Amino acid sequence: MARRGWGLFAAGAALLAASHSLAQQDTEAPLADLDAQKGVAPRLSIASSLPYNGDPFGTRAWLARHGVTFGFVYTTEGLANLRGGINRAAVFGGKFEALFGIDFGKLAGWDGLTLFSNIFYLQGDGGPGRNLVGNLNTISNIEALRTIRLSELWLQQTFLGGMASIRAGQLVVDTEFLFSQYFSFFLSSDWPTNPAVNIPSGGAAYPLSTPGLRLKVDLTPQTTFLLSVLNGDPAGPGLNDPELRNRYGLNFRVNDPPFVISEFQYRYNQDANSTGLAGGIRLGGWHHFGTFDDLRFDTAGHSLASPLSTGIARRLRGNDGIYAVIDQQLYRPPGGDVNSGVAMFSRAVYSPSDRSLNDFYLDAGIIFAGMLPSRPADVFGASFLYSHMSDRARGLDRDTRLFTGLPAPLRDYELSFEFTYGAAIVPGWTIYPTAHLIFHPGGNVPDPRSPTEPIRNAVVIGVRSVVQY
Repeated sequence: MARRGWGLFAAGAALLAASHSLAQQDTEAPLADLDAQKGVAPRLSIASSLPYNGDPFGTRAWLARHGVTFGFVYTTEGLANLRGGINRAAVFGGKFEALFGIDFGKLAGWDGLTLFSNIFYLQGDGGPGRNLVGNLNTISNIEALRTIRLSELWLQQTFLGGMASIRAGQLVVDTEFLFSQYFSFFLSSDWPTNPAVNIPSGGAAYPLSTPGLRLKVDLTPQTTFLLSVLNGDPAGPGLNDPELRNRYGLNFRVNDPPFVISEFQYRYNQDANSTGLAGGIRLGGWHHFGTFDDLRFDTAGHSLASPLSTGIARRLRGNDGIYAVIDQQLYRPPGGDVNSGVAMFSRAVYSPSDRSLNDFYLDAGIIFAGMLPSRPADVFGASFLYSHMSDRARGLDRDTRLFTGLPAPLRDYELSFEFTYGAAIVPGWTIYPTAHLIFHPGGNVPDPRSPTEPIRNAVVIGVRSVVQY
């Protein structure tokens, strides 16, 4: 499977290279047509490098003028684990995303009403976490089981002169909440480990979605308030993988205990004409109204590892998280925009230790964009992700050692590093060579092949291709 995936990747690269060669020969493409293709169409597109801007019959531009827009993003990657982890091998992954939007103001005269939907065609072997490393922190943010999956499907209405909007339908939260604009460059940029392992089925975040409502209010041009209320389990109860319990994104569950998340944002120097350093701060919190297992004690107050234990964990009502996100430009070259120069980011999340496997999460990183005069569209970055395992879970490990006499590993933390270069081939097509170091995969959990030893530190390398149209 891995060899076949690499072959597909190489064939796709060769095809796009040929398309680029043809595009260079075409000098009469009507560039103005691209300006009409707003809405969900990617900002950078290989269409600008294709004959007739990839729209030889003008259909895409005509639809856009009437409020109907669409776009495609195809991400492919090959990743190999060189040492440690659970398997020294290589995997192929692919995500083809189709985006579709309707502006009912242009289409039917209903100003402020829009529709959005996106669908994933997920390919490959399930990703490096399942097959290579056994990690908690994200290595690849396209990792998912093979399927065709509905992601979002919602209607949004703006009001108060565009200052506020309400969105209803099948939603995710990771595209707006707990999001860092600079972290999004990295392969590991994803819904943080803290909510991902502490909320049933990981919450409404890639690749799962769930019915809900989202309110957004722009209090000033620099400040925004977000609030979302969603069904609290996008896959529903069960012991198997949540992606199997909601295989196609069509469960539309509404009866699970709700999940609520809110966030306040402050931004500065984001305008293209600004000369100061750009940045932003996000402060927020989430609450899940369900019940959660105590990670160490049973209903009688005994350790779950004790021979006297009932074997039934004490149930605790609700779970919470508080968080902060910062994006800060450190150097803005003359005439540069908010994504140029040197920038850093960081996210931190905390949850109660008694019911949260990951009670503290921290990530941070730095990127250098457009720093090479000969390669102004290239970007380089380095980042880390740190997940602290709950003290209550570690206490259970100690109890297990005490009562069994076996030298089982003690869970402590997972720390991972990523080093990635983004090489722009043409507008809308970027290649990303990448390397990852993962320390204490899974938080220092036992290796399935040797239960008395933890999973060994891993080294993963690979390359990703992202094509947008």
